[in-house]
Amino acid sequence: MSTAPHRHLGARDNPLLVRLRKLAHDPGGYRRHGGVWLEGEHLCAACSERGPPVRQAVLSESGWARAELQALARVAETIAVVPDAQFAKLSALESPASIGFLIDPGALFTEAIEPGVPTVVLDRLQDAGNVGSILRSAAAFGVRQVVALKGTAALASPKVLRAGMGAHFSLRLVEGVEPAALDAIGLPLVATSSHAPRSLLDGALPKPCAWVFGHEGQGVAAAIAARCSELRRIPQPGGEESLNVAAAAAVCLYESMREA
Repeated sequence: MSTAPHRHLGARDNPLLVRLRKLAHDPGGYRRHGGVWLEGEHLCAACSERGPPVRQAVLSESGWARAELQALARVAETIAVVPDAQFAKLSALESPASIGFLIDPGALFTEAIEPGVPTVVLDRLQDAGNVGSILRSAAAFGVRQVVALKGTAALASPKVLRAGMGAHFSLRLVEGVEPAALDAIGLPLVATSSHAPRSLLDGALPKPCAWVFGHEGQGVAAAIAARCSELRRIPQPGGEESLNVAAAAAVCLYESMREA
């Protein structure tokens, strides 16, 4: 726990505030500016409980007046307090939070795929909300690793982080992967297709396996589907054409967990 005193920042062109504004409003900013910005009490608490070291805590002046946020901030190496109006400029939320943490990207990501563990593969998913929701489902249903192929939304963008609700801290994350690297997973790949002859409930799934979820409009790329040992369709007796990819992922991952 940090014992460093807090410091007040006022100038809007302070280098720390300039950097944080870039991280807060640029989805891939963590790749260019060397930091991941976690905004809000829930994300910061999740990071404090099971996440990587916190380099910097930043609080609004009104947030610093709350004892529980002061206590949460003490996990950081350094603490900065800024006027409420300046903190609002760091926020992508309609109602700005009062606390944020800055962590190193290297603490969230790894370059190497771990073989033989339950995995989710993301193939060019574009919507940050979908990506974050899938990460949340993966963590909830016992998946240990998420591998994002090139073209997938940035896993540590502010929107993905918010949708993930702390799931990032329970997962091994690998991003920017080429399709050939999927061989390193060493498990059967399984994907969904509305045209697959077998349903999700038609016979046991491989255990363990790597589930592949594809682009919201195009689905799993043909070259990736060709690598899959199985394609399954999700029964939809209500007659809808397809499920949202995040909903489909939750159904598939639950079924894998149920059968295990």
